[in-house]
Amino acid sequence: MIQRVVSPPRGALLCLLAFIVIGCLPDEAPARGTPTRARERSGARAREQPRPHGSRVPVDPARVDVDDGDTVTIRWTKGDKEIVRILGIDTPETRHVDHGIPYAQSWGPEARAFAQGAFSTATRVELLRSATLDPFQRTLGYLFIDGHNYSVLAIEARLALESVSHFGDNGLPREAAEVLAAAEKAGPMPFEPPHFFRRRMATVSKWMKANGVYPEK
Repeated sequence: MIQRVVSPPRGALLCLLAFIVIGCLPDEAPARGTPTRARERSGARAREQPRPHGSRVPVDPARVDVDDGDTVTIRWTKGDKEIVRILGIDTPETRHVDHGIPYAQSWGPEARAFAQGAFSTATRVELLRSATLDPFQRTLGYLFIDGHNYSVLAIEARLALESVSHFGDNGLPREAAEVLAAAEKAGPMPFEPPHFFRRRMATVSKWMKANGVYPEK
């Protein structure tokens, strides 16, 4: 007996194809122009940068404190500190217990050490701010060390992933283009994307806190 094979309706095939495509999309698809990785952690809106922006301003290198490979604090005066989330890059994470990262990511300490070395040996530092702050009210900006874009230097050292293709140019297209060119030339990095690591650490931190083993410091 010959069995007849009935093809599914064309509409069903289209629905199946759409399901497969949507299922393959990443669970986060930041819109172009989203300021930083902070969008992964907060739905808050960015607000306008109150400090001068759009042009480079000089910074005393001695007043730059490095937090990790892509975040620094500038101590303008005793009571005026500005946290800068460096644009264009996402570096491996260092240990930040207060922020739900109980373990450092591979290459995180190296990225931080690179930043410390770069800024401690600089004779001239400049800051180029974007027009908006990130959702945590941090400055978004590029830093230049002796005329060189620090974000480009970090990528060339193979210690940072470019973030422009995910979050846009933040109104600074020239600097963003430099970062993209450097990333294309540098090729794949030796570490997992930091946002993957942060997501895993969120799960780890939740379990550790629930079981009373989360570190205090």
